[in-house]
Amino acid sequence: MQIEDRPAQSSSQSPLKHDAVEGKMEKKLAMPAKLPVYSRAAAAQRLNDIPEKPARGVYYPAPHLVPPSSWRVKRHLKRKSLRQNSKRYAAVERIGTQWTLLPLALGFITTIFVLASVFITVSGLVNATNQRYQVQVTTLADILPQDSLKAYDEHGTLIYQMLDQGLQTTVPLSKISLQLAHAEIAIEDQSFWTNPGYDITGIVRAALDDLTHGRVVSGGSTITQQLIKNAIVGNQSSIIRKLQEIILAPEVTRYYSKQQLLSMYLNTTYYGEQAYGADAAAFIYFNLQDTPTATAASQLDLAQSAMLAGIPSSPIARDPFLHPHAAFQRMEEVLRQMYLQGYITHNQETAAIIEAQGPAFLHHGVIKNGLAPHFMNYALNELASGLHVKLSDLPRAGLVVSTTLDLELQNKVLQIARQHISALAAAHHMSNAAEVLIDYHTGAIRVLLGNLDPSDPNSGQFDVATQGYRQSGSSFKPFIYATAFAKGISPGAPVLDGPFTIQLCCGLPAYTPQNYDLRYHGLISFRYALQNSFNIPAVKLLTQVGVDDSLHTAQRMGITDYVGTPNYTMVLGSLGIHLIDETAAYGVFANGGIRIPPHAIDTVKDVQGHVILHVAPVGTRVISKQVAFMITNVLSDNNSRTFEFGKCSALYLYSSTETACYLGHPGSIRPAAVKTGTSNNFADNWTVGYTSDYVVGVWAGNNDNSAMVNITGVDGAAPIWHDSLLLAEQGQAIRDFPSSVSGVVKKTVSYGGITTTDWYLVGA
Repeated sequence: MQIEDRPAQSSSQSPLKHDAVEGKMEKKLAMPAKLPVYSRAAAAQRLNDIPEKPARGVYYPAPHLVPPSSWRVKRHLKRKSLRQNSKRYAAVERIGTQWTLLPLALGFITTIFVLASVFITVSGLVNATNQRYQVQVTTLADILPQDSLKAYDEHGTLIYQMLDQGLQTTVPLSKISLQLAHAEIAIEDQSFWTNPGYDITGIVRAALDDLTHGRVVSGGSTITQQLIKNAIVGNQSSIIRKLQEIILAPEVTRYYSKQQLLSMYLNTTYYGEQAYGADAAAFIYFNLQDTPTATAASQLDLAQSAMLAGIPSSPIARDPFLHPHAAFQRMEEVLRQMYLQGYITHNQETAAIIEAQGPAFLHHGVIKNGLAPHFMNYALNELASGLHVKLSDLPRAGLVVSTTLDLELQNKVLQIARQHISALAAAHHMSNAAEVLIDYHTGAIRVLLGNLDPSDPNSGQFDVATQGYRQSGSSFKPFIYATAFAKGISPGAPVLDGPFTIQLCCGLPAYTPQNYDLRYHGLISFRYALQNSFNIPAVKLLTQVGVDDSLHTAQRMGITDYVGTPNYTMVLGSLGIHLIDETAAYGVFANGGIRIPPHAIDTVKDVQGHVILHVAPVGTRVISKQVAFMITNVLSDNNSRTFEFGKCSALYLYSSTETACYLGHPGSIRPAAVKTGTSNNFADNWTVGYTSDYVVGVWAGNNDNSAMVNITGVDGAAPIWHDSLLLAEQGQAIRDFPSSVSGVVKKTVSYGGITTTDWYLVGA
């Protein structure tokens, strides 16, 4: 409201008069003085038109009214209310800051910290994993489990597979059934050909499956991750291990092609029943065999492939032999995935299911490691020694071993030995035999029978030929005679076969040897004495040449391991020795004095065909060729042994029967040098001898060392030796031993009472 200030009207003035006066004034005001525009007076007049500047300070255009008397109280209350409101607003602000902004800020900071920690941890894990396993990644193909060791005979027949750590045979991817490859990819890693080694979708899907079922039902690992788990990081169940798989998977994928990864997986994954890889699984579950033109893995059909592909995720729970229902259900899952992913048609799926329901679908393959158990035991020890490793290092060494064994020949020799022992068992208390056949030109062991019945739970595992210490009887005599011949004694030199006693020192009783027939034979030649195995002349010869020198001869020829005390009874075979050692030592006589150590290993290769070891022993001369010639000449003299053994004994290699031989029809005669032996307690029969091709040693007796009854080496071991050598020589040309060598001369000498014609060292 605008209030005009007007002077108070006098009560004594008349309203009319007042109006008249105002009218006059208005007339005067309406007519201002007219002045020139540019005059000073006009300018001064215009100055009055400019409003005055307001005074400094607060200006109220309304009139200043006098406030009521209570305005101070109201102002106080108002200010108090404002202060209280300000306090409330401040409190609310503080509470809002404390319970809203601060938690938000704290949460934000915590999130940043956690993310940073996770980033640092993951980065550290990635770096640590890459640094730790970089070498393994780049050498993955080399550090994967190697194949199980396989051994073959000289003709390429598989005779042994080491199964201590399972069976595995690596084959190229091109020789593995395409159906199996499709089945594995369909069920284990659908995006195998395109993923970087891991599959996030698969991991999420597996996690959801596990959460849905409340247990682990799906792994989510790709084929690449499974390779990494098996070969690099291990199979420990932990988050760290899983992260390491994912970290390394791209690295592995960069180093190897998908084909290489699939090949490594299919050749090493575990299919249960100790079968590693597709080829081993094809054999174990379906008895599919490797052939020269096809591998077992290449022969797998759709149903078989689907069955195998379902096993690796749970090798025990889905073992078709142990849990056929679970295995069949898993096979159906594999076939369904193959159908959904376009690998097979519905008709193929149905046909595979029908095939798997057949009664002959599964056929357990059996490893035949009992074909030559004693030979393989000897061969494996030799292999470990040759490679300078432990036996425990061999099972998965990825070695392909070619041995010297002739399995077909050994099986025939085994039958010969069994027939002879069976014929003699009841009458002579004889139950066992052992035999060794060696090609002494190379040292290759072609036959090694340590026991006639390896499956015997009581003693069949014991290898008499290489582990047993048996007294060799008179078969040890040639080593003493060889020592004597080297000293210039001739086979034609005389010796008196009569009463003989050796006085021993140190309070020991005197030793008086006896001949087997308990008779004396007078003045005879050493040739005649050796061939008829007379004991007294042999002991006399040993006293002449010395125990130490004779033992040294035997040791240089290969008899380095023995039990017993070397003394004058040694010439009668009192030392316990190994059959294989004496057989190889006789090979020195046959080989002109050169020793070639016996060996069971020929060549060792890896699965790629690279030669790791080839055994080709170098011969060493251990006796002179003159001594070897004279021993061979004596031991092959059938006429000289007729007195003791007869004209047609088993020591004579005639091709006809014994009866025909005595009737004058021996057939073809193959020269052979041979010596028998019988231990003094009749516990051991020996016959060891050689032709121009092989040396054969035969032992006969009992596993428990019990004495045989009324049988000697010529009747017990010799028939086995005779038939085995003729069998081994089939197809070989008949060759005689050398008729002479340089350094020896044949002379006829009269010794007063006996005249002999025999060989002598030149100058002796």
